[in-house]
Amino acid sequence: MNNTTNSASGKEFTALCRRAWGVLAPARANYLAHVSPHYDEVLHEVAHRTKRTGSLGKTDIAALVVWKRLSAQTRWVSRLMALPDAQVRAVTERAASAVLDTTLPRSEAARAGRGIIAGLPGFRTGDALASAVLTAAAPTRMAVYDRRVQHALDALGLPLTAAPGRYGRYLQLLDDLLQHGGAHAVDWTARDISTPPCTGPADPPRHKATDQHRPI
Repeated sequence: MNNTTNSASGKEFTALCRRAWGVLAPARANYLAHVSPHYDEVLHEVAHRTKRTGSLGKTDIAALVVWKRLSAQTRWVSRLMALPDAQVRAVTERAASAVLDTTLPRSEAARAGRGIIAGLPGFRTGDALASAVLTAAAPTRMAVYDRRVQHALDALGLPLTAAPGRYGRYLQLLDDLLQHGGAHAVDWTARDISTPPCTGPADPPRHKATDQHRPI
């Protein structure tokens, strides 16, 4: 999504990004005012451990399942837990190295990390938990994707389809927003943009095709 201001479509996208900041900035302020400052302690603890070890184990992934409020009563959990922890760490170590690779643009690093972690049970489709793992590995570079994020992007008119490669395109979209944020974007990370429920505190209606069942 390499949008420029040199074309009509690029100018339209730039205007869309600037309008989005009129929603993003107050939404984040509202989020910080109403959400417990302790809510992200689990993510921060997992991220700290991941920085030290270079990988995530089954215990770390289990903690992120609770943090993301996902269901653990599914077949993929049994398959994941049946794997040796060393095998899980070998995959997550490679994924962590990919998203931390600053020689790659953020979107390409995200795409690479997402492709690697797809080798684990429960990570082939959907981006919610996978994005949480990748964000724990690179908290200042990656961002969480889930159905609330998709709902907010749809409401803002920012395009993100469920076609394969969505997580990489999502990070490119966040990069575009940061690029066009001006003074609003000072000191913001990609995750800062994804954190507040931009269209309000209520979750959107759950549909059958949730983020847990869309292709990577």
